[in-house]
Amino acid sequence: MKTFYPKDLSTQEFYGLMQGAVAPRPIAFVSTIDKAGNVNLSPFSFFNLVSSQPPILIFSPLRRMRNNTTKHTLENILEVPEVVIHIVHFGMVEQMSLASTEYEKGVNEFEKAGFTQVVSNEVKPPRIKEAHVSFECKVNEVKSLGESGGAGSIVICEVLAAHVNEAIFDEAGVIDPNKLDAVARLGGNWYSRASGASLFQIPKPLRNLGIGIDQMPAEVRNSAILSGNNLGRLGNVEALPSEVEVAEFGKSAEVQEMRVRFKNDPDSLIDHLHLLAKEALDEDDVDRAWLILLQKT
Repeated sequence: MKTFYPKDLSTQEFYGLMQGAVAPRPIAFVSTIDKAGNVNLSPFSFFNLVSSQPPILIFSPLRRMRNNTTKHTLENILEVPEVVIHIVHFGMVEQMSLASTEYEKGVNEFEKAGFTQVVSNEVKPPRIKEAHVSFECKVNEVKSLGESGGAGSIVICEVLAAHVNEAIFDEAGVIDPNKLDAVARLGGNWYSRASGASLFQIPKPLRNLGIGIDQMPAEVRNSAILSGNNLGRLGNVEALPSEVEVAEFGKSAEVQEMRVRFKNDPDSLIDHLHLLAKEALDEDDVDRAWLILLQKT
């Protein structure tokens, strides 16, 4: 493990380290307008949801490190405290990247990047027609975090209206991540795509009072076969199977065959039981995994 201290690195070097580690980050594609009516459109990956009542989004434009100047987005917000925050999907990511170019003030990135402007309902900045999701917001506060190059300003945005493309909802009326096809930012030139094989589900612990890893039999807790993720899933059950259930499962052909095969090698029996349990976990069958793991050796 290598340790880094901000005081020992340049601002750019430590920024690169944080960008690479704190990832992936959602991207706020922000439209703003100044008092003269000039529109700006720019992406920011220092962005997230921080409250649902009131609905609050935050993002942070940094001061430029090379010359300590501020972004046009921030300058516009200080003049007209309203924004539209769009969620970037894969079908618009290259256009978003083009819009991040540091054009001169007054240049409309909607036009440069080929997006269609739509008049917003509640705020002055326009929104992107091609975006699947956009949030019209008033800016409640801008908090400066410093005056040197690389310092951010936290822009606290209260959502006044949300526009969602109906095509990305599933049958239950919930946003389908595969249809949203969101893009996230990593370090350097790297991005990630939140859809397809990269998606997975984990049951929420709040729905159960899981037994926890500390309450597992030592043989399971200290397994050389099961991963930390496997143990985390196993620890999310509310109770272990009963002795009757375990004994009944032990009569199954696969367990009986294993007992015969390793009758003189208990360590191998344990390893193979744990491998079989791991397969059950990979198939999302936690109950079966526990029935396998609790077989007496």
